[in-house]
Amino acid sequence: MTVERIGSNDRMSKIVKHNNTIYLCGQTASADEWDTAEQTRRCLQQVEDLLAEAGSSTDKLLSVTIYVRDMKDFAAMNEVWDAWIADKPKPARACVEAHMARPNVLVELTVVAAQ
Repeated sequence: MTVERIGSNDRMSKIVKHNNTIYLCGQTASADEWDTAEQTRRCLQQVEDLLAEAGSSTDKLLSVTIYVRDMKDFAAMNEVWDAWIADKPKPARACVEAHMARPNVLVELTVVAAQ
């Protein structure tokens, strides 16, 4: 069994590869001036970049879990998501409201993809 960990630190790895499956750590993009839509756009770009680094792409998405700080932001997040995913194969997806680790984090994504 081979497990490859990329971008590891004392707490986690940015990317874990096992059995031709890629797992990304939670992606956040927070700045006080960024609203939910902008944070979602930046998270999705980070997902694209990490998948490329891992030798995959958004065409191979298997599952995405989206965490939003407040469900009042669900529509704003979905507007960005829908535009981003429009021409891509659709992964399984869940979205939940969650208490975030930092107050300026409005959205976080976790991703599983094929290699």
